[in-house]
Order: sequence, then C-alpha cells, then structure tokens
Amino acid sequence: MGYVQEARENHVKKKVEEALRSKMKQKALKECDYYASKYAECAVGRTFSVVWQCRKQAKELNDCLHHYTNDAVLEEMKREYALNQEGKGPAKP
Repeated sequence: MGYVQEARENHVKKKVEEALRSKMKQKALKECDYYASKYAECAVGRTFSVVWQCRKQAKELNDCLHHYTNDAVLEEMKREYALNQEGKGPAKP
C-alpha cells in the first residue's frame, strides 16, 4: 500500500510542477511583452531573412524570457507553493 501512496504523491508533485512551469511561462510572456512585440514587428513580412534581420530583437526576447524562466525561478515558486500548502494543513481525500 505504501508504494501506491508514494506513486500518487509523485504524480501530484509532477502535476503541481507542470502547473508551476505553466504559470512561470505565462508570467514570462507577460513581462516580456515589449520584447515580443519588437520581435514580431521586425518579423512582419519576412521569411528566411528574419533569422539575421531580427537577431538583436530575438536575443533581447530570449534574454528576457530566460530571466523569468529558469531553474532558480522555478525553485522559488516551488518553495512558495510548499509554504502555502503547509499553511493550509494536510490535504483531505
């Protein structure tokens, strides 16, 4: 019975981590909207040339996104989630 309970907890943890990653990505896109707009504006009407013509905008966007989507940010979100769960008490079935 212990194995089943552990498997359920790991599944929940994985679901929680997926939700936190999704939340992290949404926040990054929101925070980096300015850079995304600059890149999109540069890319309008281009096909292959976007690679070299919009390199600066792409780098700015990637740098911004990386600032909000890295392991340190995810670990901080996990820590905050764990603290919130401790405050709520044990989950009821």
